[in-house]
Order: sequence, then structure tokens, then C-alpha cells
Amino acid sequence: MLTEAPPEYRRIVHNGEKHYGQHMMVTALGCNEAILSIEKLYEFLQNCADEIDMVRYGPPIVARFGQGHETGCSGVQLIETSQISFHTNDNHRDMYLDVFSCKPYEEATVYSVLETFFSPSSITSEMVYRK
Repeated sequence: MLTEAPPEYRRIVHNGEKHYGQHMMVTALGCNEAILSIEKLYEFLQNCADEIDMVRYGPPIVARFGQGHETGCSGVQLIETSQISFHTNDNHRDMYLDVFSCKPYEEATVYSVLETFFSPSSITSEMVYRK
């Protein structure tokens, strides 16, 4: 039984080491009214995948859930190299986004797509490189 992926399976190099994938976790606060639109969220997932040069696998799934202060949308776009997913909060217009891929991509491109679609008042992120 393998405990680690074979070296050829790791194609992302970070700090001189090969990694399986990169996982960007983004918090986008104070977004515009477009974040309330299921159609815009659907379009965002497609555009994000395209802009970071990923191959989409099927259409995105976006749905609204919850009640009261917990109402928001969840969405996912499968990509050949993993997934892009998010959760939102309607009352605060916040988005919590995850982009995971074993194919490298640029953080700045994810920021750019977020800013174009939702104009958040602040964006923070953390990148994790998985071995």
C-alpha cells in the first residue's frame, strides 16, 4: 500500500519541493449585490475555472440553503484536476471560496475574477501546498 503519491504525480513545485496540489482558501467580505444571484454565482464558477486555465467537468451546481442569518448559497465546479467551491452568506454578502487543483494556477487570477464579479470590500487568502 502506498503511503505517498509517486514523484511523477507531484507537478507543483513550491520552495524547491514537489507537491500534489495547491489549495487556496479565500475569504471575500462585503461583496456587491451580484453575490445574491444564483445566475452570477454560476457564471463566476465557470469564469474562475476558465481564467485559471482549468478544464471544467460538467456544469456548476449552485443552490441556496438555510434560514435567517444563515441563508446563503453553496456552489461547486468540478474540474479535471479537482474542484472550485464556495459558500456565501446573504445577509453580510460574504463568500468563502476554495480552489484546489493538482495543476498550478495563479492566486492573482482568482483575486481578479472575484473582484470583477463581486467587488468585495476585503479579500484575504491562505495557500496550502499538499504533498
